[in-house]
Amino acid sequence: MVVRVVLADDEPVIRAGVRMILSADPAIEVVDEASDGRSLVESVRRHRPDVALADIRMPDLDGLAAITEIHRVAPGTAVLIMTTFGKDAYIARALGEGAAGFLLKTGDPREFLLAVRAAAEGAAYLSPRVASRVIGEIAGGRLARAAAARTRVEALTRREREVLGLVGAGLSNAEIARRLHLAEGSVKTYVSTILTRLDVRNRVQAAIIAHEAGLADPDPSPPPR
Repeated sequence: MVVRVVLADDEPVIRAGVRMILSADPAIEVVDEASDGRSLVESVRRHRPDVALADIRMPDLDGLAAITEIHRVAPGTAVLIMTTFGKDAYIARALGEGAAGFLLKTGDPREFLLAVRAAAEGAAYLSPRVASRVIGEIAGGRLARAAAARTRVEALTRREREVLGLVGAGLSNAEIARRLHLAEGSVKTYVSTILTRLDVRNRVQAAIIAHEAGLADPDPSPPPR
């Protein structure tokens, strides 16, 4: 399957560089480019890509505001945010708005390929430098958050908690299906139900709850083939 991507950045040089990185993978196709937030949303509406890769700071409508609009017009499109800024406030806002991942432009170019593949498969991706900050922030209020998370997951069935735990471990829908011996369509239904019951926007937020509730295996063994 070819992963279809819409790329947005107000700097043509950045767009060209990211497009070149993505073109290294024949299974990734950049179907359109945008130079501002409004154009990005319209492009996503028109092309319905698997992934929208957007700069956090763009004219007219920034990447953070664009996330909400994209979720409204194309709920099936995952949004990855990229920036040169690694500030906690931007990270928190991006994840809070429902981003599927957060990339630093100054990071390893291979991260773009990993992130796009992960987002297309329904998983999440955080640049390692970003992940360390998120983990640290989560740990800061661990006890209170753990109690609140455990209360929230009590509303889930046993199977839903199993699926949530594997989402928290970073597994894609296909990997979860193999591990639990389920059809991939059934896993998608479980994930959708879990998001609704937990009242969260996407897998990143659900994964955080899984970790806080102690459901996620931090080092899962590979699923059976």
